[in-house]
Amino acid sequence: MPELPEVETVRRGLQPVMEGQRIARVETRRDGLRFPFQKDFVARLEGKVVSGLGRRAKYLMADMESGDVLLMHLGMSGSFRVTLPEGERTPGDFHYPRSENRTHDHVVFHMASGVMISFNDPRRFGYMKIVPRADMEGEPLLRGLGPEPLGNEFDAAMLAHSCAGKKTSLKAALLDQRVVAGLGNIYVCEALFRSHLSPKRQASTLASRSGAPTDHAKRLVGSIHTVLNAAIRAGGSSLRDHRQTDGELGYFQHSFLVYDREGEPCKTPKCKSTVKRFTQNGRSTFWCSTCQK
Repeated sequence: MPELPEVETVRRGLQPVMEGQRIARVETRRDGLRFPFQKDFVARLEGKVVSGLGRRAKYLMADMESGDVLLMHLGMSGSFRVTLPEGERTPGDFHYPRSENRTHDHVVFHMASGVMISFNDPRRFGYMKIVPRADMEGEPLLRGLGPEPLGNEFDAAMLAHSCAGKKTSLKAALLDQRVVAGLGNIYVCEALFRSHLSPKRQASTLASRSGAPTDHAKRLVGSIHTVLNAAIRAGGSSLRDHRQTDGELGYFQHSFLVYDREGEPCKTPKCKSTVKRFTQNGRSTFWCSTCQK
């Protein structure tokens, strides 16, 4: 499933062609995706101007001048294709070739500018929902989400407070969207390795007895920031289905230090151990048992 860097990469690719533009026509080529489309889904979008395109955790949020917000989730395999009036653009050599088979183009936005934006989702785990801006705080899909890991609110003190007293593993705590929003398996593994913290470590060790953030919490927050920013600059990680809006793949998988490197040498200088993998909370965890304590 695409994680925060992949979703942010998609947002940045869509922003120039959606923000400030009017949606002339909307095609829904089936009754729904993971969930059925609302009965007035098309009517509430056609003719409306997109005033802003944001992101919350792994959700894309298109603000309409009408006061509605279009929530979009990529699911497991969702992607957007941008077709300009002069044709599709897939710059660079490192991208998935585009097929002429549009069977999985389930939603198509025809912008007044002539740009066509297609949402393609073979597995149909993605979804779209329109929510009035006034109701966003109570929206079940967003309610309870923790702070954005790249936002100003997220720091060592906040992470320590959220993890204080938790008996779960550190990795499980970081994957809990109520603790921090948008992190997934790949970037949690990478951040823990960079901060030399074991994924098995108890989450409560990020806080001292007084509740103050420990050095572990400070190192971890710094590593989370570093990993996410580097992944966004690289266009995300392309392991299965992720692609950018122009078809180009993300490059961050070439910078993995631990994820998907089972049996390979640890990249910490002078460490002679190899990367190991084990199953934790139903997910593969990659780590160095020597460097991560």
